[in-house]
Amino acid sequence: MVLKFINRYFPELSTVQQHQFEQLEPLFKEWNERINIISRKDIDALAEHHILHSLAIAKFCSFTSGTEILDVGTGGGFPGIPLAIFFPECRFTLVDAIGKKIKVVQTVADTIGLKNVTALHARCETLRQQFDFVMSRAVTDLPTFTGWVWPLIRIGAKQAVPNGIIYLKGGDLQGELVKTFKKLPKNALPPEEFMISKWFDNEFFITKKIIYIPR
Repeated sequence: MVLKFINRYFPELSTVQQHQFEQLEPLFKEWNERINIISRKDIDALAEHHILHSLAIAKFCSFTSGTEILDVGTGGGFPGIPLAIFFPECRFTLVDAIGKKIKVVQTVADTIGLKNVTALHARCETLRQQFDFVMSRAVTDLPTFTGWVWPLIRIGAKQAVPNGIIYLKGGDLQGELVKTFKKLPKNALPPEEFMISKWFDNEFFITKKIIYIPR
């Protein structure tokens, strides 16, 4: 089921990557029986609603080798784990304030052989390391999130897209974008909005967006 969705949009996956993606569905379903990391009604849509949704970021930006990425409020490991499979030469730090979820994240990463994932039980405000990108899936409103993570983003660019925030969220975000821009430093560029439906034509993605805020 997972590869049916992924191979349609990412036919270039290696055999190792395909095997890693195939393992995600049974692993998450098994863990979800013990710990409610994904809503019960949504677990059957894991491939599309969580794995493929996470990979929209790979359509937006092809991270170069050595890029360091922080996933804040990762929950069960989204978008971090799918992207860590897709970009094995990049480093991913997945953070969540709920310890049992981070335990699942680390176990899943270890089980499928991901060597580029660090799972931390922490709040992002306590981190001191800097990253090239900070990403998340709708953990809070954008102005609040930007305030949390702005100091954690190093200035620069290793790829065509300069370092910054990559945020997955849906719906009408104009009010949040205006408030976010007002909170940014005076020399900052405004947030940009990208419809995921430009890459994925599944009905689920009609209202889904990537918000990019360059550092």
